[in-house]
Amino acid sequence: MSSTLEGRVAVVFGVANKRSIAWSIAQGLHNAGAKLAVTYQNQRLEEEARDLILSLPGAEAFMCDVSNDNEIEALFGKLKERYDKLHVLVHSVAFAPADELKGEFLDTTREGFRVAHDVSVYSLIAVSRAAAPLMEDGGSIITMTYYCAVRYLAYDLGKRRIRVNAISAGPIKTLAARGIAGFGDMQKSHAERAPLQRNVDVNEVGATGVFLASDASSGITGEVIHVDCGYNIMGF
Repeated sequence: MSSTLEGRVAVVFGVANKRSIAWSIAQGLHNAGAKLAVTYQNQRLEEEARDLILSLPGAEAFMCDVSNDNEIEALFGKLKERYDKLHVLVHSVAFAPADELKGEFLDTTREGFRVAHDVSVYSLIAVSRAAAPLMEDGGSIITMTYYCAVRYLAYDLGKRRIRVNAISAGPIKTLAARGIAGFGDMQKSHAERAPLQRNVDVNEVGATGVFLASDASSGITGEVIHVDCGYNIMGF
Protein backbone atom coordinates (compact mmCIF):
# COMPACT_ATOMS: atom_id res chain seq x y z
CA MET A 1 0.00 0.00 0.00
CA SER A 2 1.21 3.49 -0.82
CA SER A 3 1.27 6.46 1.54
CA THR A 4 1.11 8.99 -1.29
CA LEU A 5 -1.84 11.35 -1.26
CA GLU A 6 -1.54 12.62 -4.81
CA GLY A 7 -4.97 13.57 -6.12
CA ARG A 8 -6.55 13.56 -2.66
CA VAL A 9 -8.24 16.57 -1.07
CA ALA A 10 -7.86 17.11 2.67
CA VAL A 11 -9.45 19.61 5.03
CA VAL A 12 -7.62 20.30 8.29
CA PHE A 13 -9.35 21.97 11.24
CA GLY A 14 -7.49 23.58 14.11
CA VAL A 15 -4.43 25.52 12.98
CA ALA A 16 -3.65 28.28 15.47
CA ASN A 17 0.10 28.73 15.10
CA LYS A 18 3.27 26.88 14.13
CA ARG A 19 3.13 24.74 17.27
CA SER A 20 -0.32 23.34 16.47
CA ILE A 21 -0.61 19.59 15.93
CA ALA A 22 -2.96 20.48 13.08
CA TRP A 23 -0.16 22.45 11.43
CA SER A 24 2.25 19.52 11.64
CA ILE A 25 -0.32 17.20 10.09
CA ALA A 26 -1.11 19.76 7.40
CA GLN A 27 2.58 19.96 6.47
CA GLY A 28 2.79 16.19 6.28
CA LEU A 29 -0.31 15.91 4.11
CA HIS A 30 1.06 18.61 1.80
CA ASN A 31 4.40 16.81 1.49
CA ALA A 32 2.54 13.61 0.64
CA GLY A 33 0.82 15.37 -2.26
CA ALA A 34 -2.63 16.24 -0.90
CA LYS A 35 -4.53 19.35 -1.93
CA LEU A 36 -5.16 21.24 1.29
CA ALA A 37 -7.96 23.34 2.73
CA VAL A 38 -6.93 24.46 6.21
CA THR A 39 -9.15 26.28 8.71
CA TYR A 40 -8.55 28.63 11.59
CA GLN A 41 -11.11 29.66 14.19
CA ASN A 42 -11.56 33.41 14.07
CA GLN A 43 -10.20 36.82 13.20
CA ARG A 44 -7.99 36.89 16.30
CA LEU A 45 -6.00 33.95 14.92
CA GLU A 46 -6.26 34.98 11.30
CA GLU A 47 -2.99 36.82 10.75
CA GLU A 48 -0.61 34.13 12.02
CA ALA A 49 -2.69 31.17 10.83
CA ARG A 50 -3.24 32.47 7.31
CA ASP A 51 0.45 33.25 6.84
CA LEU A 52 1.34 29.70 7.85
CA ILE A 53 -1.32 28.07 5.70
CA LEU A 54 -0.53 30.09 2.61
CA SER A 55 3.17 29.27 2.99
CA LEU A 56 2.27 25.82 1.67
CA PRO A 57 2.03 26.13 -2.13
CA GLY A 58 -1.51 25.44 -3.30
CA ALA A 59 -3.03 25.33 0.19
CA GLU A 60 -6.11 27.47 0.86
CA ALA A 61 -7.14 29.09 4.14
CA PHE A 62 -10.69 29.30 5.48
CA MET A 63 -12.11 30.73 8.68
CA CYS A 64 -14.54 28.43 10.50
CA ASP A 65 -15.73 28.36 14.09
CA VAL A 66 -16.69 24.71 14.60
CA SER A 67 -19.14 25.66 17.36
CA ASN A 68 -21.25 27.48 14.76
CA ASP A 69 -23.35 25.24 12.49
CA ASN A 70 -23.90 28.03 9.98
CA GLU A 71 -20.17 28.50 9.54
CA ILE A 72 -19.66 24.75 9.10
CA GLU A 73 -22.40 24.61 6.47
CA ALA A 74 -20.93 27.60 4.64
CA LEU A 75 -17.43 26.14 4.70
CA PHE A 76 -18.42 22.79 3.24
CA GLY A 77 -20.46 24.57 0.60
CA LYS A 78 -17.26 26.36 -0.43
CA LEU A 79 -15.30 23.09 -0.36
CA LYS A 80 -17.89 21.38 -2.53
CA GLU A 81 -17.74 24.24 -5.03
CA ARG A 82 -13.95 24.43 -4.97
CA TYR A 83 -12.93 20.74 -4.87
CA ASP A 84 -16.13 18.75 -5.56
CA LYS A 85 -14.91 15.77 -3.51
CA LEU A 86 -13.17 15.32 -0.18
CA HIS A 87 -10.95 12.42 0.86
CA VAL A 88 -9.45 13.36 4.22
CA LEU A 89 -10.74 15.31 7.23
CA VAL A 90 -8.45 16.16 10.15
CA HIS A 91 -10.16 17.39 13.33
CA SER A 92 -7.54 18.83 15.67
CA VAL A 93 -9.69 21.13 17.79
CA ALA A 94 -9.84 21.41 21.57
CA PHE A 95 -11.01 24.18 23.87
CA ALA A 96 -12.16 24.74 27.41
CA PRO A 97 -12.61 28.03 29.29
CA ALA A 98 -9.30 28.89 30.98
CA ASP A 99 -10.77 28.87 34.50
CA GLU A 100 -11.98 25.30 33.99
CA LEU A 101 -8.40 24.09 33.52
CA LYS A 102 -7.38 25.12 37.03
CA GLY A 103 -8.10 23.48 40.34
CA GLU A 104 -9.80 20.11 40.76
CA PHE A 105 -11.81 18.34 38.09
CA LEU A 106 -14.59 17.98 40.66
CA ASP A 107 -15.08 21.74 40.50
CA THR A 108 -15.77 21.78 36.75
CA THR A 109 -18.89 23.82 36.09
CA ARG A 110 -21.79 22.55 34.05
CA GLU A 111 -21.37 25.39 31.54
CA GLY A 112 -17.62 24.88 31.28
CA PHE A 113 -18.11 21.16 30.66
CA ARG A 114 -20.75 21.92 28.04
CA VAL A 115 -18.52 24.37 26.19
CA ALA A 116 -15.53 22.00 26.27
CA HIS A 117 -17.55 19.11 24.88
CA ASP A 118 -19.33 21.22 22.31
CA VAL A 119 -16.10 22.58 20.83
CA SER A 120 -13.78 19.63 21.43
CA VAL A 121 -16.11 16.66 20.93
CA TYR A 122 -19.44 17.47 19.32
CA SER A 123 -17.71 19.47 16.59
CA LEU A 124 -16.22 16.21 15.30
CA ILE A 125 -19.74 14.91 14.69
CA ALA A 126 -20.80 18.20 13.11
CA VAL A 127 -17.92 18.40 10.63
CA SER A 128 -18.09 14.67 9.87
CA ARG A 129 -21.79 14.97 9.01
CA ALA A 130 -20.99 17.85 6.66
CA ALA A 131 -18.01 16.04 5.11
CA ALA A 132 -19.62 12.64 4.52
CA PRO A 133 -21.58 13.63 1.37
CA LEU A 134 -18.34 14.88 -0.21
CA MET A 135 -16.53 11.60 0.50
CA GLU A 136 -18.10 9.82 -2.45
CA ASP A 137 -15.03 7.63 -2.94
CA GLY A 138 -14.65 6.78 0.73
CA GLY A 139 -12.20 8.61 2.93
CA SER A 140 -10.38 9.03 6.20
CA ILE A 141 -11.48 11.08 9.23
CA ILE A 142 -8.82 11.72 11.86
CA THR A 143 -9.27 13.36 15.25
CA MET A 144 -7.18 13.91 18.36
CA THR A 145 -8.12 12.28 21.61
CA TYR A 146 -7.10 11.33 25.09
CA TYR A 147 -8.78 8.00 25.87
CA CYS A 148 -11.96 8.85 23.97
CA ALA A 149 -14.00 6.72 21.62
CA VAL A 150 -14.59 7.22 17.91
CA ARG A 151 -16.24 3.86 17.50
CA TYR A 152 -19.83 5.01 16.98
CA LEU A 153 -18.81 7.20 14.06
CA ALA A 154 -16.61 4.44 12.65
CA TYR A 155 -19.56 2.04 12.69
CA ASP A 156 -22.01 4.49 11.16
CA LEU A 157 -19.67 5.61 8.38
CA GLY A 158 -18.08 2.22 7.65
CA LYS A 159 -20.86 1.34 5.20
CA ARG A 160 -19.71 4.35 3.15
CA ARG A 161 -16.12 3.11 3.20
CA ILE A 162 -15.18 6.05 5.43
CA ARG A 163 -12.68 5.26 8.16
CA VAL A 164 -12.63 7.10 11.50
CA ASN A 165 -9.57 6.97 13.72
CA ALA A 166 -8.12 9.10 16.49
CA ILE A 167 -4.60 10.07 17.48
CA SER A 168 -3.82 10.20 21.19
CA ALA A 169 -0.67 12.30 21.40
CA GLY A 170 1.61 12.75 24.37
CA PRO A 171 1.94 16.21 25.92
CA ILE A 172 3.09 18.80 23.37
CA LYS A 173 3.60 22.53 23.88
CA THR A 174 0.70 23.73 21.77
CA LEU A 175 -1.27 26.94 22.23
CA ALA A 176 -4.05 25.01 23.97
CA ALA A 177 -1.58 23.33 26.34
CA ARG A 178 -0.42 26.68 27.74
CA GLY A 179 -3.60 26.98 29.77
CA ILE A 180 -3.13 23.67 31.57
CA ALA A 181 -1.82 24.13 35.10
CA GLY A 182 1.33 22.09 35.79
CA PHE A 183 1.89 21.24 32.13
CA GLY A 184 5.68 21.39 32.50
CA ASP A 185 5.55 18.85 35.33
CA MET A 186 3.31 16.68 33.18
CA GLN A 187 5.88 16.67 30.37
CA LYS A 188 8.70 15.86 32.80
CA SER A 189 6.79 12.94 34.31
CA HIS A 190 5.80 11.69 30.87
CA ALA A 191 9.41 11.61 29.68
CA GLU A 192 10.54 9.81 32.81
CA ARG A 193 7.90 7.07 32.58
CA ALA A 194 7.65 6.55 28.82
CA PRO A 195 9.58 3.53 27.46
CA LEU A 196 11.38 5.78 24.97
CA GLN A 197 12.40 8.09 27.83
CA ARG A 198 11.35 11.27 26.07
CA ASN A 199 8.37 13.35 25.00
CA VAL A 200 6.83 12.94 21.58
CA ASP A 201 7.78 15.37 18.81
CA VAL A 202 4.93 17.15 17.03
CA ASN A 203 6.30 15.92 13.69
CA GLU A 204 5.80 12.32 14.82
CA VAL A 205 2.12 13.08 15.30
CA GLY A 206 2.08 14.69 11.87
CA ALA A 207 3.58 11.57 10.28
CA THR A 208 0.92 9.41 11.94
CA GLY A 209 -1.74 11.70 10.50
CA VAL A 210 -0.32 11.12 7.01
CA PHE A 211 -0.37 7.35 7.58
CA LEU A 212 -4.01 7.40 8.68
CA ALA A 213 -4.96 9.57 5.73
CA SER A 214 -3.35 7.26 3.19
CA ASP A 215 -4.27 3.87 1.74
CA ALA A 216 -1.53 2.36 3.90
CA SER A 217 -4.11 2.40 6.72
CA SER A 218 -7.05 1.23 4.59
CA GLY A 219 -7.89 -1.65 6.97
CA ILE A 220 -7.87 0.47 10.12
CA THR A 221 -10.97 2.14 11.57
CA GLY A 222 -12.41 2.84 15.00
CA GLU A 223 -8.94 2.89 16.54
CA VAL A 224 -7.09 5.20 18.88
CA ILE A 225 -3.46 5.38 17.79
CA HIS A 226 -1.18 6.36 20.67
CA VAL A 227 1.73 8.54 19.64
CA ASP A 228 3.21 9.08 23.09
CA CYS A 229 6.58 7.30 23.17
CA GLY A 230 4.83 4.30 24.75
CA TYR A 231 3.56 6.13 27.84
CA ASN A 232 0.08 4.60 27.57
CA ILE A 233 1.37 1.04 28.13
CA MET A 234 2.85 1.93 31.52
CA GLY A 235 -0.38 2.67 33.38
CA PHE A 236 -0.62 5.48 35.93
